[in-house]
Amino acid sequence: MPAVTARILVADDDPKHAQLIRLYLERDGHQVLTVGDGRAALEQARARRPDLLVLDVMMPLVDGLDVCRILRADPDRELAGVAILLVTARAAESDMLLGLDIGADDYLSKPVSPRELTARIRALLRRVRGGENPEVLRVGDLEVDAARFEVRIDGNTVRLTAKEFAILELLAREPGRVFTRGQIIDKTFGFENDVSERTVDAHVVNLRRKIERNPAEPRYVQTVYGRGYRMGER
Repeated sequence: MPAVTARILVADDDPKHAQLIRLYLERDGHQVLTVGDGRAALEQARARRPDLLVLDVMMPLVDGLDVCRILRADPDRELAGVAILLVTARAAESDMLLGLDIGADDYLSKPVSPRELTARIRALLRRVRGGENPEVLRVGDLEVDAARFEVRIDGNTVRLTAKEFAILELLAREPGRVFTRGQIIDKTFGFENDVSERTVDAHVVNLRRKIERNPAEPRYVQTVYGRGYRMGER
């Protein structure tokens, strides 16, 4: 059985597709619940507190994007930080960036390879649970606690998605070092070979909104023009 197992909620209005995903995830050792619309996804997320949601974008009643928006805005910290993977038939990059902009951790286009889906979920869960690097990283007033998957500014907790956390942790481990977008993709997205540099930029924009006092003049996640990003050393 895999080292990382979880409670996963799958929301998809295609029963056959949902059951196929469930079969593969259960083979990975996960506990899986399926629902057929966005309203049920919200109800079950609040009742069951899953570790991760797989959301089809095109669902009745409430679509996957709105489910993502609602959960990210939820005052309940545990729900706001749940890992979210969007699945959709829309393949345009603009759709992917919209999903990331509203707080999704990852995005897959249909038709979905079940093996790729399960591999991405394993990677997300490893990041969410922070089991690889348990120490607390400190840069100025910023603290990155990998064991607890927490980020604090001046002692106040900031809610990040799994991918935002992964990028911040990477930069915080070596303040001042410049990472190219390609290096960030290799180190935080792993096997996901369809990730573009614009995807990294979208995550960085969202990250700055959450941790910087003035995102236009970032103290922590700084741009090195023509190269990439680095963690400020102040």
